[in-house]
Amino acid sequence: MTALKHRTVSAALLEEIRRRVLDGRYPAGSQLRQDMLAEEFGVSRIPVREALFQLEAEGLVRISPHRGATVAELSPEELEEAFALRALLEPRLLRASAPRLEAEDFTALERLLDDYAAAMRAGDTSRWGELNTALHLRLYARAGQKRTAAMVASLLQECDRYTRLQLSTEPEGLARADREHRELVRLCRAGAVEAAAALLAAHVAHVGQALLAFLRQRGG
Repeated sequence: MTALKHRTVSAALLEEIRRRVLDGRYPAGSQLRQDMLAEEFGVSRIPVREALFQLEAEGLVRISPHRGATVAELSPEELEEAFALRALLEPRLLRASAPRLEAEDFTALERLLDDYAAAMRAGDTSRWGELNTALHLRLYARAGQKRTAAMVASLLQECDRYTRLQLSTEPEGLARADREHRELVRLCRAGAVEAAAALLAAHVAHVGQALLAFLRQRGG
């Protein structure tokens, strides 16, 4: 029971710190001191340390011997690499998954599309990224390629931070993403796998280019 409780606390702590980084509450370059976080959340330093190491693996935090943990800076080079990898890996997953998607998958996808539209109307930035990630991963759920799916999940999480920053100032990109997501689901339902994979590659490339231009414009 103690081990289970520890895992529950660690998971909740990880989720909350990740959310604060993605929402900008902990801005790029800010220091994440283990003692202060432990005191704030009322936990020992052990789950804090574990959470920070996991966030480092996700590319959201940098840990150095001298400065400790800091929120990773927004990097055009890392962004470009992340989207290049997504453009390679996600169509591969979709080609393997789409022919195997079942009725329950399409029901879940339609629900995610509705939730995304509701979050878009409400201007709920914290939900945009979560729903985008969930939608993409649901499309790839039947691929049977666990290692590739894990890599893509990590990349989506990393890209979410950039996406939220851009869409908070340029929300017109949301409507385009919604249209393209709906078309992706329609094509997969129709069995047009290659057309869906081509649209997905173009979708990822367009978002990456828009984010890169935005980041360079703001001096990132």
